Amino acid sequence: MTRSVSKIVAVAATALVASMAANAQESSGEWKFSLMPYMWLPTIKTTLDFGPVAASRLESEISMAPNEWLPHLKMGGLLAGEARYGKWLMAGDYVYLNLGSSSSKTNTSNLGSGPVQIVDLGSDTSLKSTIWSIVGGYSIVSSPAATVDLIAGVRYLSLKANTDWNLNVDVTGPNGGSVILPRSGSVRKSGNVTSAIVGAKGRVKIGESNWFVPFYVDVGGDGSVTTWQAAAGVGYAYAWGDVRLDYRYMSFDGDKLIKDLDMGGLALGVNFVF
Repeated sequence: MTRSVSKIVAVAATALVASMAANAQESSGEWKFSLMPYMWLPTIKTTLDFGPVAASRLESEISMAPNEWLPHLKMGGLLAGEARYGKWLMAGDYVYLNLGSSSSKTNTSNLGSGPVQIVDLGSDTSLKSTIWSIVGGYSIVSSPAATVDLIAGVRYLSLKANTDWNLNVDVTGPNGGSVILPRSGSVRKSGNVTSAIVGAKGRVKIGESNWFVPFYVDVGGDGSVTTWQAAAGVGYAYAWGDVRLDYRYMSFDGDKLIKDLDMGGLALGVNFVF
């Protein structure tokens, strides 16, 4: 399914570039570019399915507010950019977060230990994620008061996770048989998904001032995962670009390593236009 999506996106991207080239000679517009480094402080909630570990199935649940993961942050990089010619555009967004080790909750299933209560005494999970969003678009509204762009493209998520679990007992087979999951241990796993997305973005000017309301929304999937993203806030325009503060929410739901991943919080960016 991922290969099919990639082929569709490749054809769409080729058609978009061809259309841009064809319209370049007809349009009186000029190339415009923007680059926006930004900071995003989301609350992160995720359930990771590590699959069979020993003779059990292991899941890790994480829920962290910014003040909980920031002290463990090893590295982060967030950057958005856009190239526009006339009514056509290409845009990209890059998010990289290496969160280090944070507290998590370990769940086990397919156990044979009967009535024994399995208690997580303190597990840690480290996450390293890369998220790329690349889209092409066409402006359907372009005026001093408001802009609206229709967009289509792909979103790529790569996730590497490492969980160290610590349970109160060894998990054994029926009637106290062999150990099917030791009380402590470690597991690593990585996964990635690529999803087609469609959506819209733009901005609405507030009266005659330099203030404006930016907005963004998209939705997509590839059969094994669904994803969506939405953002809205407030910005102030300058001659060189703008500064914007918005609330951004991104979600993934899958059936492999990434059972679900939700990130929502404030984002502050400085957008340079040239």
